[in-house]
Amino acid sequence: MPDLTPYGTNPLMIFLLLPTAALLFGFILDMLLGDPRSLPHLIRGIGGLIGYLERLLRRALPRSSRGELWGGGILVLLVVLICGGLPALLLGGLYRLRPWAGLLLESLICWQLLATRSLKQESMKVYDALAAKDLTGARHAVSMIVGRDTASLDEAGVARAAVETVAENTADGSLAPLFYIMLGGAPLGCVYKAINTMDSMLGYKNQRYLYFGRIAAKLDDFANFIPARLAGFLMILSAFLLGFDGKNAWRIFLRDRKNHASPNSAHTEAACAGALGLQLAGNAYYFGQLYEKPTIGDNLRAIEPADIVRANRLLYGTAWLMLGLALLVRAGFILF
Repeated sequence: MPDLTPYGTNPLMIFLLLPTAALLFGFILDMLLGDPRSLPHLIRGIGGLIGYLERLLRRALPRSSRGELWGGGILVLLVVLICGGLPALLLGGLYRLRPWAGLLLESLICWQLLATRSLKQESMKVYDALAAKDLTGARHAVSMIVGRDTASLDEAGVARAAVETVAENTADGSLAPLFYIMLGGAPLGCVYKAINTMDSMLGYKNQRYLYFGRIAAKLDDFANFIPARLAGFLMILSAFLLGFDGKNAWRIFLRDRKNHASPNSAHTEAACAGALGLQLAGNAYYFGQLYEKPTIGDNLRAIEPADIVRANRLLYGTAWLMLGLALLVRAGFILF
């Protein structure tokens, strides 16, 4: 065990071993507790920072496509520097002076960066409503976790929407934060969540954000490129381990992983669709307008509410596999 006093003789071990423990503790806290709504949340703070900087920059820069592009780029730079720099400075100071305080803080940050249990909890609200034959309640519950119109969805449509959002968010809500925490601890995890939050707030192809949100959207595509593909592979492995159709998950992943406007969104959807023998995606209404989209997977059977439970089993299996990979990588950092 390394000397963890403020004057320890092996600071490299402190800066590697304790952040690895924080990753593990944060993962366990997320699995046990999810996101308690009574606590202040880091992601809400990041969202507030993005909103404040957007208002400030829009007032300061010219109202032109060039001005908005510059404004969006400046916002991205500032948010990344603040969200990565502040935790790095704070944790660096604590680890030097009070290592266990640093461990506690980094564990709490890692906990808030992960969203595995909360994704399951929110999707299971849809399942519970469908199981109770409360279609109105199920439509409302699924409207909280998807962007499409839900008022006219039938039972199968509600279940499909819930399965899709669990599958898609396995990558950016669970695996990608773990991936970046693995590489750079909580500070790099904060940078990833800042990029992801900027995309969710600014990455729209409408009049307001076509130019202002362009750099944020492109950066999010870049940040998710490797995690999305890794998530697809780990979900296929999870399908094999959990008794789902792993061979079909692999086949549909290879065939349909690019069936989405986003370069990253369909990888876990394809793996999930193949594992469960379902057809996901396809046409959907957004703000009253029909958008035609390709399907993912084969329609081997009718979707049912229990598929939400199955999708969550794949989510958890994928998350645990990513934790195992992260700990192995961090062990390599420590040993070599």
